[in-house]
Amino acid sequence: MPLRLLPSTLVDRIAAGEVVERPAAALKEIVENALDAGASRVEIVIDGGGRRLMRVTDDGSGMNAEELALAVERHATSKLDGEDLLAIHTLGFRGEALPSIGAVARLSITSRPREADSAFEIRVEGGVKSPVRPAALGFGTRVEVRDLFFATPARLKFLKSERAETAAAVDAVKRLALARPEVGFTLVTDDRPPVTWPARARDPAGQRARIADVLGQEAGGNALDVEGLREGARLSGLAGLPTYSKANSLSQYLFVNGRPVRDKVLIGAIRAAYADLLPSDRHPVTALFLDLDPREVDVNVHPAKTEVRFRDAGNIRALIVRTLTDALTSGAPRTTSTAADRLTQFARRDFSTDYRPEARPGDYDWSRSWAAPEGFAGSRPDHAGLSEAPSRFDFDLPDGAGRGFGGGSGLGLGLAPSADARANAAPAAPEALERPLGAARAQLHETYIIAQTNDGVVVIDQHAAHERIVYEKLKAAMERDGLARQMLLVPLVVELDPSEAARLAERAPALEKLGLVIEPFGAGALLVREVPALLGDADVSALVRELAEHAAEWDDALPLERRLLHIAATMACHGSVRAGRRLRVEEMNALLREMEETPNAAQCNHGRPTFVTLALADIERLFARR
Repeated sequence: MPLRLLPSTLVDRIAAGEVVERPAAALKEIVENALDAGASRVEIVIDGGGRRLMRVTDDGSGMNAEELALAVERHATSKLDGEDLLAIHTLGFRGEALPSIGAVARLSITSRPREADSAFEIRVEGGVKSPVRPAALGFGTRVEVRDLFFATPARLKFLKSERAETAAAVDAVKRLALARPEVGFTLVTDDRPPVTWPARARDPAGQRARIADVLGQEAGGNALDVEGLREGARLSGLAGLPTYSKANSLSQYLFVNGRPVRDKVLIGAIRAAYADLLPSDRHPVTALFLDLDPREVDVNVHPAKTEVRFRDAGNIRALIVRTLTDALTSGAPRTTSTAADRLTQFARRDFSTDYRPEARPGDYDWSRSWAAPEGFAGSRPDHAGLSEAPSRFDFDLPDGAGRGFGGGSGLGLGLAPSADARANAAPAAPEALERPLGAARAQLHETYIIAQTNDGVVVIDQHAAHERIVYEKLKAAMERDGLARQMLLVPLVVELDPSEAARLAERAPALEKLGLVIEPFGAGALLVREVPALLGDADVSALVRELAEHAAEWDDALPLERRLLHIAATMACHGSVRAGRRLRVEEMNALLREMEETPNAAQCNHGRPTFVTLALADIERLFARR
């Protein structure tokens, strides 16, 4: 087959395959053009996932008739003021987006500069351009794309459902809205109510407000401010609490010099910063802004401009890891507010239909408002009247305390708290009430510690909290001088599946660094000779069996330190105070004080919260006192 030059329309369609991968990619290019044109307000309309219609209207600088004709030519751009491709201060400069979109869709652009008396319009359909003609429009630009990929029908079969394409387009708009808080956005789609994100100040407060607008108040309320500087690069934004995590990394919003990116270096650095706080299948929510000299980053390595290349990637990675680590470990322990928020939702319930103080006997609907406790074998009270309502509960408290308040025959449920829950059983020291986690007052179900602060209540999961404490001690000992070992008087034999035993035996050198000394003991068995002293009276057999189950997951490609930490996390789980163990008041308070001194104490090694705080104001709302 002889060589030949391809027709320009075919060249444009081939180029469109790189730039216009899906509707969201086309929409991103158009909105970026609006932002680069200095728009202070952008309105976006999406129909059919963007396949039927995408319309972007802005109040930017606009274009005259001559510029409008150039806008649909390949490699025409207003975003380069010279020939230095490293000094890029705009969101895009390739000059391929509009001609590529016009090559595969029905494109119309109407624009009017502020100083012009009238607007002009140009149309491109399947790569065929129409002459520029007068039109009606206020100042700014309106870009309308209809019937995307009508000129390349084969591309349509690769699109996902309309809902999925709409979601991708909305995500692209969200990222640009986060990048430019000073610009107001209105987004209209065919499958959800319109949303408007008002313009915010371009400062940290405005940035946080825009993040709350776009990602929701819950995201804004469960994030920490981050600020870091290293060798000319600056990192700012919000980092989500480890207890507020997602099942994928789609909620990680990353920006380099105001440009939304999905860069492997940045994502890997975030994962490294959270590696000690989240399991491998959970991902933090972040909105991070990296600003550096444009000459230190190449933004022209990907047609869709979603990837970048740093001149000193090591410096950027170190900046992100250090800044996030400092933010997550500094200050008093803090956990997600969502659990307390869900509880206070109950305060908004309208009790007026359930209970009326003026009701007469027989009016109160016990079938709606009373439910038997779990495990109670009796029948539910019927509409027998208040005189037959339950009036006495027998609590099995020490020394009979709390028995029989109220008269009547009682139900005799035998409800028994697992520890003394009387407030006067654990008097609170005034100085303890001032501490972040307060003073322990009771233990419930031999699992949860109830602590009181000056302005609320803290509920602590004793196992999760102690697990983090033990883990941090293991790490500190590893870094300092190694872990102290405790030799077993009688070596312990642990029976395992032969393949698991062999796999764990191969990891013996790594386990020995953590104080666990094992050796093969025939087929399908291991001999444990020494254990870490920090584990105390942990169930060593259970620990070894769990380590054997997870040994296959310890990726040899990971650095030895990361593999050791994976093992240490498992050891910490087995060496901590278990749920179901009754604690004395002194032990509970000691645990609280140690939590306050322990890094990352707000979550356990699996990313779960170790405590939940309920403010006194929230409690008052529960009882309609506010």
